[in-house]
Amino acid sequence: MKKYLAILFLCFSTAVFAQENYWQQSVSYDIDVTLNDQEKSLKGFETIVYKNNSPSTLDFIWFHIWPNAYKQESTALFQQIRNDTSRVKKLKNYSYGSIEGLNFKVNGAVAVTEPHSNPQYIDIIKVKLNSPLKPGDSVKITTDFKVKLPSYFSRSGFADGEFMVCQWYPKPAVFDKSGWHEFPYLDMGEFYSDYASFNVNITVPNNYVVGATGVLQNTDELAAYKSLGAKNVANRDGKPAVYVPKAKSGTKKLTYKISNVPDFAWFADKDFVIQYDTVKLESGKVIDAFTYYHNKKGSLWVNSIDYTKDAVKKYSGWIGDYEYPVVQVVEGPENNSSGGMEYPTITLITSPDAKKESLDGVIAHEVGHNWFMSMLGSNERMHTWLDEGLNTYFQFRYEAGKYRANSIFGDHIPAEIKALPEKDFLNSLYNAMGNIPMQSAIEIPADKFASSDEYGIISYVKTALWLYILESQAGREKMDKAFKLYFSKWKNKHPQPEDLKAAFEESIGVDLTKYFDLLKQEGQFK
Repeated sequence: MKKYLAILFLCFSTAVFAQENYWQQSVSYDIDVTLNDQEKSLKGFETIVYKNNSPSTLDFIWFHIWPNAYKQESTALFQQIRNDTSRVKKLKNYSYGSIEGLNFKVNGAVAVTEPHSNPQYIDIIKVKLNSPLKPGDSVKITTDFKVKLPSYFSRSGFADGEFMVCQWYPKPAVFDKSGWHEFPYLDMGEFYSDYASFNVNITVPNNYVVGATGVLQNTDELAAYKSLGAKNVANRDGKPAVYVPKAKSGTKKLTYKISNVPDFAWFADKDFVIQYDTVKLESGKVIDAFTYYHNKKGSLWVNSIDYTKDAVKKYSGWIGDYEYPVVQVVEGPENNSSGGMEYPTITLITSPDAKKESLDGVIAHEVGHNWFMSMLGSNERMHTWLDEGLNTYFQFRYEAGKYRANSIFGDHIPAEIKALPEKDFLNSLYNAMGNIPMQSAIEIPADKFASSDEYGIISYVKTALWLYILESQAGREKMDKAFKLYFSKWKNKHPQPEDLKAAFEESIGVDLTKYFDLLKQEGQFK
């Protein structure tokens, strides 16, 4: 590692980098969806207003119809899983999913659609526009849809009475300066989405508790959640207060609204215990915080609201204020140890809660994706490290400062290392990480990694180590200032690796070309 520390600070620069000719598309959604919990299905209708802010005239729009990834064994999703033995075990007693009933209309007229040329990509469809969409113009697109939810093994589906409704609605692919990004749904490899506003009506049976992206607009339901949640925070050692519906039968329509987010997900369960509190940031901003978890005796989730609040406060101080009015964390199905999956303002946690350090750490990581995924909307499929790796760097700091713990090493950290001051503790851990075999380069598209294990160790751990190399030389104060500048410049936009580099160079005042070249280097950092 010393070799690389020595090369970083040879060339100083005071150049200021500007965002020249930047643009991004604008999307708004109005969606009505109904859950049939007996059929394990959704029936919906959506209206999309798509504004073309690009300099190009568009004749079509690629759409993701990701539930079709779960439809049959020939999809890209299944082919990836079948080639990764660590994932095949998830397919035991699998129930397929799909999306059907699509009838796209453009400005009220029936639209012609075409499948993708790759037969594995049945979760992508081309919607042809009836007339060219010129720069600055908008178009209204509507469609019905019906989703058959799969049994839960990846991100969307049902298990143990809980519904995880994720990547569920027809969604335009991103069109940016590099063109269209119409890629298939994969288990190993995440997403890239346009910023959008959402107005979503969710109809569910009356006895379900729902957590969703955005702010619940039903004042009576919101008041009930807050009242129950506050009682459960105050009475953690007693029997939890549980949700009681106004009517035992029938349905209710819940409305959620949010602007300037890249996705929308929701979760429903009759068994959820609710916790509620508020988070006050140093700036004075106050945020509503909810957690939803299963009613199990002795669960560490009774402290989940504290972990959620701590994560929001820490990340806000390190990077920049949490932008949204609400933050939520949901416990996923038991017996699934995949970790978690993030969505704007809400995240699903599927790690076992055997230890407070590990549960707190994974909640911090997934809440942290509100910065590195949502507020900083990078292309996770092409540059996984720009999302997962940057987030893991801060997760490691969170765990070290709070517990002298680390999610990679777990119980294998010697007592004498845990007794060190935080700075020395982290230095020891990162030195140890430098000895973990990490052959692949960091800058690799997600679908090009040989296995999910390699994907994880490179995108998460090797990237965190790469960032720590810079922190070791520049110091934490300069590192934090660099991240804050990056955040302020690229919040609610689609940053690329070169944008991170430019912000860091502007803030630190150093030419970091050789440092960023390490992203493409195979082998260990020596």
